[in-house]
Amino acid sequence: MTGTVSEALRTDDPAEAIRAALARRRPRSGDRFGELTHYAMAVPGKLLRPLMLVASAEAVGGTAETALPAAVAVEHLHVASLVHDDIIDGDDLRRGRPSVHARYGVADAIVTGDALLFDLFASVAECAAPPRVVMAVVAEFAHAGGDLCRGQVLESTMVSPGATRPGSALEDYLDVAAAKTGALFRAACRAGALLGGGSAGQVDQLGDYGHHTGVAFQMQDDLLPYLGAGTSGKPDASDAANLRPTWPVLLAHREGRPEHRAAVETALSGALEPEETLELLRFAVTDSGALDEARRGARDRSRLALACLRGLPGAAATDRLAAIAEIAVDRDR
Repeated sequence: MTGTVSEALRTDDPAEAIRAALARRRPRSGDRFGELTHYAMAVPGKLLRPLMLVASAEAVGGTAETALPAAVAVEHLHVASLVHDDIIDGDDLRRGRPSVHARYGVADAIVTGDALLFDLFASVAECAAPPRVVMAVVAEFAHAGGDLCRGQVLESTMVSPGATRPGSALEDYLDVAAAKTGALFRAACRAGALLGGGSAGQVDQLGDYGHHTGVAFQMQDDLLPYLGAGTSGKPDASDAANLRPTWPVLLAHREGRPEHRAAVETALSGALEPEETLELLRFAVTDSGALDEARRGARDRSRLALACLRGLPGAAATDRLAAIAEIAVDRDR
């Protein structure tokens, strides 16, 4: 399966409702602050997290309308994390255009990310749900935000001087993927299930689905620089420039021949320019067979996600969630 999420879901297009709600939240404004936050949110990505939140609410018998403000909130949290990630990574391109800090400067980009984080609480507060449910949703997002930060710190230890050799870092990688990506997918699904009136078991079930889908998504994301598509929306050399040992790179080091392990270690030593680093990693990943193994690993995660959807009452919404789990590992951008 290939294509965009909205093409694959084949519903009344909940993505359009989410885009409209995001546009209402961030209208064009004449002042600089409004311009900054509008710019950050003006080009929605795949909207996976808000789509998963709405579908999770419907999968347990709830309505999209009740969940929509929280869907807007989770996209604000996601975009805020991207704004700050781009500053940390020095990426000047995001979603095919200049990143916020590249266009407006680092100081204003930090403020923009912070503003989006604060506004997510205002958006959640608009959910037409009992106060205890709204508070539980806030707690889910706060927990996920803490995990995002923890994952960023763990990732930085993997690329710092004296970090563990690539061959011993696969477990650390999975921890980072679970924290930096899986956590927000998990929170979106748990929040949706809470707002939909799901049982504690259903909330946990959908949270597990979100966790596995998020890790699978990150594994596939790490494959994009080696697929030759050039459509990821950010520089292919970003991970290489930041000496980040990603899923296929770690597999190449573990499973490859001595020349592949040497290539990975040289590439991640910091002695080369980013493009040279990427080319050396491409050799290791493609020549060692790690690319195919990495794809299998991502698809295995996707299957774990699909298994978590069994028995949910909302068939149409469950089908949408299944489509997202499949798209997560079958895309070139």
